[in-house]
Amino acid sequence: MSGISFRSLTFMFLVAFLVWSSSIGTCIARRGKHWRQSRYAAASLSKKKGKDQGHGHNNYHNGGSKPKAPPHKTTPSSPKLKAPPSPKEKAAPSPKPKEKVPSTPPPQKGYSNGQHSNVFDVLDFGAKGDGKTDDTKAFQAAWAAACKVEASTVVVPVEFVFLVGPISFSGPYCQANIVFQLDGRIIAPTDSQPWGKGVLQWLEFTKLRGITVQGKGIIDGRGSGWWQDAPYEDPYDDERKLIIPLNSTVQERPPMPVRNELSGKMPSFKPTALRFYGSFNVTVTGITIQNSPQFHLKFDNCMGVVVHDMTVSSPGDSPNTDGIHLQNSKDVLIHGSNLACGDDCVSIQTGCSNVYIHNVNCGPGHGISIGSLGKDNTKACVSNITVRDITMHNTMNGVRIKTWQGGSGSVQGVLFSNIQVSEVQLPIVIDQFYCDKRACKNETAAVSLSGITYEKIRGTYTVKPVHLACSDSLPCIGVTLSAIELKPLQERYHLYDPFCWQTFGELTTPTVPPIGCLQIGKPSNNRVQSDHDMC
Repeated sequence: MSGISFRSLTFMFLVAFLVWSSSIGTCIARRGKHWRQSRYAAASLSKKKGKDQGHGHNNYHNGGSKPKAPPHKTTPSSPKLKAPPSPKEKAAPSPKPKEKVPSTPPPQKGYSNGQHSNVFDVLDFGAKGDGKTDDTKAFQAAWAAACKVEASTVVVPVEFVFLVGPISFSGPYCQANIVFQLDGRIIAPTDSQPWGKGVLQWLEFTKLRGITVQGKGIIDGRGSGWWQDAPYEDPYDDERKLIIPLNSTVQERPPMPVRNELSGKMPSFKPTALRFYGSFNVTVTGITIQNSPQFHLKFDNCMGVVVHDMTVSSPGDSPNTDGIHLQNSKDVLIHGSNLACGDDCVSIQTGCSNVYIHNVNCGPGHGISIGSLGKDNTKACVSNITVRDITMHNTMNGVRIKTWQGGSGSVQGVLFSNIQVSEVQLPIVIDQFYCDKRACKNETAAVSLSGITYEKIRGTYTVKPVHLACSDSLPCIGVTLSAIELKPLQERYHLYDPFCWQTFGELTTPTVPPIGCLQIGKPSNNRVQSDHDMC
């Protein structure tokens, strides 16, 4: 009995213990729920006491889910758990980048308040753009910043006029593919002081890789004072000796423009308006260059040049103002441009090869020329030149090759095709007796010319349709004429028949007028070039 009674007591004790444990867990669970509710109530009370610190803040920083509470109780965080944002932060929905990410370096000074660190507006560097203040230093500073950034852009904004003195935008340590976005106007100084004793270029880009000058802006050299100050110090175009007015003798010098915008005597060195030197992959497009003191656009020792849809504009009587001048440059493409100037629309000097010019309007001016070459007994090498689909109006020459006596080297592989001429004085010219000064001595050495083709040259002339004057000691060979149709237009000059001297080649079609002076075949005693002459 006692054993049974003991077991019964033990069982009853165990049951009682389990019941007691269960009631303790339920009490704890209920107490936990009550604690959580009290916590939210305390937060709500804190919210009511701190209305001046804002409302509607829904950021949860502890990683928990958003509690379901009434809209006015959506900021449960206690100040002890997370400090609320300041009123200043709440008033700025889009914080500034510099305040938002202080760990990054501040952007470089540039365009659009630094939002684009690769765009540099000259106005942000102190340029005034009023046409009176010297903005040269601002342009230098903008370039210095852009130079450090690959594919950067220097912006010259529209509706501003920037007075800029001689300046060089230089490499060779600049990053590649810089764009000079010219939409405003850049003007040259009108007094002699900024030019010193004289410079050879006004705006210059040197030793760059991938440089583009583009936009709808204007580069204005304001060169009339330069043209007036020293007209007789300049060389002049020797083809003038062939042009005899009906009522007088040949004019040694052209009349100078009567305009003079510059004050004081200018230096004897006349600057080129825009020059590129020692650069690769150069592009010029869209801009206008006008009234340069000398050449408008020059490429020297460049490779990979593209010029298109740009304009050159100067009076036809402005001396030595070539439109585009090429020297020691290779792989050049020029197209879709309007060139009006006082000298050659395009001049191709020594060291040029693989040049392709098409769809260009030329005039006024002196046509498109190779040369002059071989001056002062120098060696000249030009090859693989194509000029086609050109319109020329009121120019002195059409397509021309000019060399000096005494030179050496060669011109070979030249094609002039589909040239439309209107009121052009001398449409087709080879002149190996070129001389742009008062007197030149006769010499036997010459630059050799071979493989020269003229085809589809059509239109009107006012002096002489063809003038082919080759060297006595080194005649021109491989000169081909095809589909030449040139009709005279009597204006102010004596008219002449076609002229040839020591020129050998072939006529592949009948020509108008007949060019009977071309000698068919090759010369019997053609001198073989020496190694010194070869290119």
